[in-house]
Amino acid sequence: MRVIGLDSGSTTTKGVLFEEGKLTKKQLVLTSGDPKKAAESILEALKNETDTYVVTTGYGRKLIRADKVVTEITCHAKGAAYLREHIQNVIDIGGQDSKVIRLDQYGQVLDFSMNDKCAAGTGRFVEVLMRTLGEEIEKIDTFVSTAAPIKINSMCTVFAESEVISLIGKGEKRENIALGVLHSIASRISNQLRQLNPEAGPLFFSGGLSHSKVMANLIAEYTNKEVYYDRELSQYAGAIGAGIIGLHQN
Repeated sequence: MRVIGLDSGSTTTKGVLFEEGKLTKKQLVLTSGDPKKAAESILEALKNETDTYVVTTGYGRKLIRADKVVTEITCHAKGAAYLREHIQNVIDIGGQDSKVIRLDQYGQVLDFSMNDKCAAGTGRFVEVLMRTLGEEIEKIDTFVSTAAPIKINSMCTVFAESEVISLIGKGEKRENIALGVLHSIASRISNQLRQLNPEAGPLFFSGGLSHSKVMANLIAEYTNKEVYYDRELSQYAGAIGAGIIGLHQN
């Protein structure tokens, strides 16, 4: 049996293929303002002539024909539980939102908190500020490896960008500013976690920023929790969760 889980995100679109219950392929493309086209390209890459059950989630989950459509909170919870057995707390930093999800011992959602009203604390926030600093977000760990953080006071993207430009004008090192941005995000998401579940145990870190070891370490520092992540698959947690749900439908 073949199942595709597809997560249509604001910045990237992710897809995974399960064959006979095993994850065999993954695919990621930039959404680039056309989520329907991005989703279709994922399906084209993962499908073949064999019947395939498709489950979609994310912002563009209803833009293509699917056998089942599921909310992203549910899918991220299932994906995290697949990647880290028995995990009961998830932090997901996506392109346009940040989520904290509390699970029960069976991977079912008990509660969640989502910041989707502004870009503060999201991947988009980092992307904009890294562009202002003239560096690529994918290289952020190397860029800040010897940095000392500078406090970033604003968590509004527009004001933070102005603050960064001002700091550059004052001669502050770009890498120190970048690390300050990561500190500000770690502080914000840790507050979000405390408000949802002050007694939280170990965390699973997913989303686009989960490729960053520095970001994972900062989340551990600010939350004072063990943080688990999979540098290869954490970004695919939503798609994996969609695929897991598809497997259980058949």
